Amino acid sequence: MMQNNQAIPFNKENFKQIFSIPFISVIIISIPSALIAEYFNVPLSWFLGPMLITSLASLMGLKTKMPRLILSSTLIILGLYIGNYIDKDLFSQMQDWIWTSLIMLIYIILSVLIVSKYLEKFSKYEKKTSIFSAAPGALGPLMILAEDAKTDLSQVATSHLIRLIIIITVFPFIVNSFYNVDSAIISEEIITNQNFYHLMILIASSIILILFFEKIKIPAALLTGTLVASGFLQITEIASYKVSSDIIDYCLLILGSSVGCRFADKTFSEIGRNALHSFVATFLLVILGFISALVASLVIDKNFFTLLLSYCPGGIYEVAVIAIFFNLDPEFVSFHHIIRLLMILLAVPIILKIISKKA
Repeated sequence: MMQNNQAIPFNKENFKQIFSIPFISVIIISIPSALIAEYFNVPLSWFLGPMLITSLASLMGLKTKMPRLILSSTLIILGLYIGNYIDKDLFSQMQDWIWTSLIMLIYIILSVLIVSKYLEKFSKYEKKTSIFSAAPGALGPLMILAEDAKTDLSQVATSHLIRLIIIITVFPFIVNSFYNVDSAIISEEIITNQNFYHLMILIASSIILILFFEKIKIPAALLTGTLVASGFLQITEIASYKVSSDIIDYCLLILGSSVGCRFADKTFSEIGRNALHSFVATFLLVILGFISALVASLVIDKNFFTLLLSYCPGGIYEVAVIAIFFNLDPEFVSFHHIIRLLMILLAVPIILKIISKKA
């Protein structure tokens, strides 16, 4: 089982999964759903179409599977694409990000305290379960902490998954309605005269850093490792390669389907029991995120939707593709979500200890 949790699992089982019926089923239902969503001009169609159809199919009992090897490869490509935005000017901006990171810490603490209190009182979640369910994101690392704390893993996972579906479905429509999307659509610029060996250097360096970061327990090692590797190599001009935007649709389809596959062990009744309180918890987190974005807009000159996305309580990779699609400073958004992961991993155990002592 641990092998499947590796960032890049090079093993026989994962290679077999690529040719398995559950994964082929995912691709068969995902491609038509993406095309239909695109036909009806749904924003982020190649993500939302596959995500919604795979979620529904998984809940209805269809065996679905997203091989970790396929997902990891996709996330590396995604990281290299975000790496396109990293340049020398980025570091001069990062001193301003200290304040937005501090706002992030306050946002996380308030989110956990307020939302956990709601879940404990109205959904009758046990105290520890409500704290893990209230954290704005970081489902993977939180599940490890929740298991260690002997809490209800199913309730924690279901709460986070329902929230993820709500956030990732609704946010693209909000941006599409209120933001000038014409200027945000991914550039179709044709990139020529690129060095293929530079791409190989970027991929090899990313894999080495990913494995190292995973070893020293850095959260979101796939994205963090790729961003650090591509950023360093491009800034030092050792290797540079602009990943074509044409590949993003493929990334969106795989990432959207992978969200849906997480419902493979869930049932409609389980989702139904958690739905109402998950909606309320999501609403509270979004309000807190909106207030945080407003405060951040007073200390940094950034597009408000970029700030809103940075404080969005969704998954790091899912939020990253929204930032890429709408060209909302993907490197800024990714940085803040990586910081959020680190802060959640530090803050949640401390909050648990304080509450346990009071009890």
